[in-house]
Amino acid sequence: MEEKECLTLPALFAGAASRFGERPAMALVGETPISYRELNQRIGAVMAWQQKLGIQKGDRVAILSASIPGWGVSYFAVTFMGAVVVPLLPDFHSSEIRNILEHSGAKAIFISDGLLAKINDLPDDLVPTRIRVEDFTLILHPGTPIPFEPEAKPVEFIPVAEDDLAAIIYTSGTSGKSKGVMLTHRNISFVARKSEKVQEINETDRFLSILPLSHTYENTIGLVFPLSKGACIYYLGKMPTPSVLLPALQAIRPTVMLTVPLIIEKIFRSRIKPRFTGNIALRLAIHIPFIRRKLNLAAGKKLMDTFGGELRFFGIGGARLNKTVEKFLIEAKFPYAIGYGLTETAPLLAGSNPRNSRLQSTGPALDGVELMIHNADSITGEGEIWAKGPNVMKGYYKEPGLTEEVITPDGWFRTGDLGFIDKDGYLFIKGRINNLIVRSGGENIFPEEIESVINNFRFVADSLVMDRNVKLAALVYFNPDEVRQHLHLKEETIDHGQEMDKLCQELKLYVNHRVNKFSQIQEVIVQTEPFEKTATQKIKRYLYS
Repeated sequence: MEEKECLTLPALFAGAASRFGERPAMALVGETPISYRELNQRIGAVMAWQQKLGIQKGDRVAILSASIPGWGVSYFAVTFMGAVVVPLLPDFHSSEIRNILEHSGAKAIFISDGLLAKINDLPDDLVPTRIRVEDFTLILHPGTPIPFEPEAKPVEFIPVAEDDLAAIIYTSGTSGKSKGVMLTHRNISFVARKSEKVQEINETDRFLSILPLSHTYENTIGLVFPLSKGACIYYLGKMPTPSVLLPALQAIRPTVMLTVPLIIEKIFRSRIKPRFTGNIALRLAIHIPFIRRKLNLAAGKKLMDTFGGELRFFGIGGARLNKTVEKFLIEAKFPYAIGYGLTETAPLLAGSNPRNSRLQSTGPALDGVELMIHNADSITGEGEIWAKGPNVMKGYYKEPGLTEEVITPDGWFRTGDLGFIDKDGYLFIKGRINNLIVRSGGENIFPEEIESVINNFRFVADSLVMDRNVKLAALVYFNPDEVRQHLHLKEETIDHGQEMDKLCQELKLYVNHRVNKFSQIQEVIVQTEPFEKTATQKIKRYLYS
């Protein structure tokens, strides 16, 4: 009988360290990667140091850092010794960071240079041990300073069980209330293992990481998963602006990338769409299916070259992908794939790969995960998505009442998302229950679907649809540079006068010709500043309701 695999982070990595010893493991772009053997040594040295600093099993240790190799070293050094990691998003406000550190009771924090200012005003006794993540030098410690020794080994190896807590991840969601999601070693390791059923990877793969490691999506699938299979991960060390990202793509020539819809949608709107709309002949030709497919295929080849030419898996998750953009990716034969999940499910619940992607679907359930539609509508088949599996969180930290609200007594997790499952087992997401607008006649309106149409309109950067006094209103943030160019304005602030009113009216007509009568917008409100967003680039809707 085959022995059951131990689903803990140290067990997962131990096998990889022994199999891939001298293979490259991780690096900043432009630097030589450290090997799996070197990574294993570095993790062990940080574990040994933590033990000397008084950190024990069960202690909470925070990480506030840009995505760099030291982030992963810190994460594994904490979890391998049975302590609990508390990842903090780099864009959290100082007050949010303080609240989380107080709520979690963090005993220590690993922090990168660029974020030190966010904790400078914290009292020393709030987080008594503070460590610089770039080189593991001690910033603050209540006792005698203990230097980090790169060749040290742990005095003892603490046994870690599958049900032991590995991480408390505080969400920065669209609803406004931040909750500490408790994920066990089994939760995270299960997803890392089962991700291979979605897309196989091996020691020849190169990941280019562009998302925050403090988000579960990048953490589990972009760190734990590749390192369990011998792949190499490269980090930008900076924000993925075009000037930083484009040279990195050519230098690394990644085979795997994980991203959110906003990134590929921006590329489509800024680089692909203008080629077809800036020329009258192409603008007409694009409406002929045969020609459109040819044009999209040619654009897809150029897009592949932009990404280094060797990409075979471009994972998109964290938010809904615009339908027009997805149609382009299909016709361009770009190797995209959609995944769906939540922080509470570590995160993956369903996913596809480039060979089995289906328009507007997140793919079938992850192997070993059960999905059901609760109280499905008898006509549409739509209802709340419920999930059950080894990846469902332990609960919300110090919030038993909230935990009971989302996890049923028999273990089903209520996702809060509306969707349906087709006859082939593919999941389709309609939107969040909390965002659903129900008309007096009983019609269900999904704001996300209307927003997808709005965002296809020229000059629109982003939008938010809401119910205002029984009227559907669209808050719209136009791309300032494109609007200035269109209206022949100078660099000063755009005047929201007659010309902008015409543009809003044009947008309203554009949208209302493309949605059903119940989803037609009555008002367009110009948003003068970019919307505030979560780590996965979803608008924080509660700020605008």
